[in-house]
Order: sequence, then C-alpha cells, then structure tokens
Amino acid sequence: MTKLLKVVAAATLLVSSAIAAEYTIKLTHVVSPNTPKGMGADFFAKRVGELTGGKVEVVVFPNSQLYGDGEEMKALKLGNAHIAMPSFSKFTSIVPEMQLFDLPFLFRDKDHLYKVLDGEVGKILKDKVTAKGFVALDYWDAGFKHLSANKPLLKPEDASGLKFRIMSSHVLEAQFKAVNANPQVLPFSEVYSALQQGVVDGAENPLSNFYTKKFNEVQSDLTLSDHGYLGYLVIMSESFWKKFPNDLKPMVLQAMKEATEYERKLASEDDEAILAKLKEYAKTSGNLKIHTLNAEQKAAWQKAMEAIYPKFYSVIGEDLIKKAQAAK
Repeated sequence: MTKLLKVVAAATLLVSSAIAAEYTIKLTHVVSPNTPKGMGADFFAKRVGELTGGKVEVVVFPNSQLYGDGEEMKALKLGNAHIAMPSFSKFTSIVPEMQLFDLPFLFRDKDHLYKVLDGEVGKILKDKVTAKGFVALDYWDAGFKHLSANKPLLKPEDASGLKFRIMSSHVLEAQFKAVNANPQVLPFSEVYSALQQGVVDGAENPLSNFYTKKFNEVQSDLTLSDHGYLGYLVIMSESFWKKFPNDLKPMVLQAMKEATEYERKLASEDDEAILAKLKEYAKTSGNLKIHTLNAEQKAAWQKAMEAIYPKFYSVIGEDLIKKAQAAK
C-alpha cells in the first residue's frame, strides 16, 4: 500500500468513527490481525466501545497500515497515533534497563515471568518508559525463545563455532559469545534466506516466528530451550492522554487490563497449537527433529549463559536483575 493510500484509508476510517463517537483513539501495530497481538488489539477496541457506551472508538490499523516497525514511537510522540505495542528491543535506546528482558534464563517459567512483568520490576521499567514521554500501560506476550540449527543443540558445546542470527542487542551478542558461537545481527525479513544460503547456521525464535516464517524448511533441528523471552510493551501518547477526559480514562484502562489477559491467553494457546503442528510436520516429513532438554542439559546451558550477567550490572542494574530473579 502506498503512503497516499494509507493516508486515504486512515482518513476514511477516522471520518466514519467520528460520526458515531465523541472521541477516537488511533491504535497502530505491525502484525496481522489474526495473531495474538492483533486479536488483542481488536478485543481492546471492542471493550473500549462497550465500556464507554460508544463515546470512545478505537480504530485499529494493523499490518503497518499507518506506521511501520520503528516509526510507531515517533508517531506517538507527535500525537499522530495514540497507542502502539512495540517489542522490548525498541525501548532499549531510551531505557537501557529494558535490556533486562534479553537476559538468558532470567525467567524460570511463565508464572515467574508474569510475577516479574506485573510486579515491582515491571512497574519500575514502566515508570522509566513513562518518564521518557510515553504512558506505559501493560506488557503483552510474544513467547519464549528456542534454538534452531542444522544439528542437535543439546549442550552448550554444540553451539561452538556456529553463526546465529540475533536482533540488535548487546545482551544477545554476549549470550552467544558465552557458548563460543558467532552472533550476527540481521533484519528479521532476511533470516529465511540467510539460513537457506548458510549466511547463518542457526537462530533463536518463539515458536510462532519459527513456524509462520517456515524456518522448519531450512533448519533440521529445533531445541525447546525456553532460554529467552520476547514481549511487547503497550504505550500511549502522553500528549493525547493528558487531553483525554478524566471520566473516561478508567474505562480505557479497564479495557486494557482485560485485553492483556486475553492476549496472553491467546499467545499461550497459539504456542501449544504451533508446537503440535511442528511435531506433526516432524513426524510426517522427517525433515525436522525436535529436541527437549533434560534437567542436566538445561542446567548446563543456563550456567554457561548466565555467566554474562555481571557484564550488564552497570547498564541494567544489579539490584533490578536480582529483584527479577527473586520475584515470587
């Protein structure tokens, strides 16, 4: 879609919504409407309409229709969009402490993850983002990350010498260097061809990314490592929120709370469904082997990768890391 068509589509939607509602919230995101994140956004829009009796309409722009990945935060600053849900990596330049979420094996399980996100540590980080001129609302799920390559990755030594694609992150770079692997920063859109051509040997991804981008076609082995986490922080335009009617704010916040629970539930169900599909693919095609680490193997990976923590005490904060580890 050209920039002109995007503007026309946006204007058409806003005109139609303005007729029915007193206030309009523009929500922009970069994924498909049928993903957990996309469905969560639509659920939020529906609940805002219901809770405000139609006074507020949330207009959702999926698939980068309004702003692309990397443009959203600037759009919120300018007030051209009102809500976005960027991935954690988009915040690390303004709040370096957000690199906490890149630390390997920080979360014991999903229950521990939510205790960190919804507890003291999550609030500290939201406050830091809010101090940079946004309103940080809530954390949404993308899922735990797993390792893939063209050989079994059962112990840290198996990764030695391999080139792994990573997002731009000092933590992820250090994580792979800790197991004597070679991290390579690449845009996500280039990962399939890079794996196919041998530019990189392996990657780390949530199951949804691994499956929807068909990495199973170019990787023979998937290790269910749960070593890292990917998530989103839902943020709102500060200037917009300040002007928004105070009597309607609680309804918007309630809708967001419900949408967060809904999105997390969908993300969990999505993970289970995709794993079942990958197991079926592995069984019928014979082109993919799925490995589950036993306790001893997982402990070895954890010990090797956790060795990087002290390197980031000065950036993330030793106290913050230890608060996250101890969250109950």
